[in-house]
Parts: sequence; structure tokens; C-alpha cells
Amino acid sequence: MIDGDGGPGDSEDLETRDTPAEVDAAFRTLRRVAVGYFLVFLGVVAAFPLLSFTLDWWSEARVLGDLSPGFLTAAIGLYAVFAVIGMAAASLSSAVEARMLGGPRDPEAGP
Repeated sequence: MIDGDGGPGDSEDLETRDTPAEVDAAFRTLRRVAVGYFLVFLGVVAAFPLLSFTLDWWSEARVLGDLSPGFLTAAIGLYAVFAVIGMAAASLSSAVEARMLGGPRDPEAGP
């Protein structure tokens, strides 16, 4: 049979449609994930100037050659932290979306 003619090989039989309530729930969950990771990002960014203002050794000490802990954190540490935050947010968002939306459902398994 030709695909699309309603026969047993038709791809529409395998297509799963999510209800508006499921999509809304997934959207709200993903929004919570995004806000949570944004707050973590904001905390990391806000901690950097706070450390500079409150701890003298943060900008006066020398760790590696003539580099201060503040400079090393800005030059290397923040990029690494932001990469980890981005990967964690992306993987959690993908997992939430995969679990909440799409995929064929087994009618015998129930909701």
C-alpha cells in the first residue's frame, strides 16, 4: 500500500498528538527550569563583584604568576561555570520535554 491512503503502513497511525493541557504543562515546567537556571546564572554573576568588594585578597593576592584569583575566575572560571550551567539546563529541558510530550503511548498501560 501507498503511505497516506489509510492503510496499515500509514505513518499517521504512529503519529502522536499532544493535548493542549499537556503542552501547557510542559511549557510551564520548562519555564520553571529556565527561571531556576537563570537565577543560578545571576547568582554566579552577582557573586563576582561582591567578592571583589568584600575580600581584599580576591584582587590583591597572586595565585598563578602575577594573576589574582579574581582575574583567573573572570578569565577562565566563569566560562567553565557558564558552560556547565548551559549543559545542565539543556539536558534537563530535553529530558523534561521528552518525558512530558510526544512518543507513542501504550493504550493498555493507561494514562
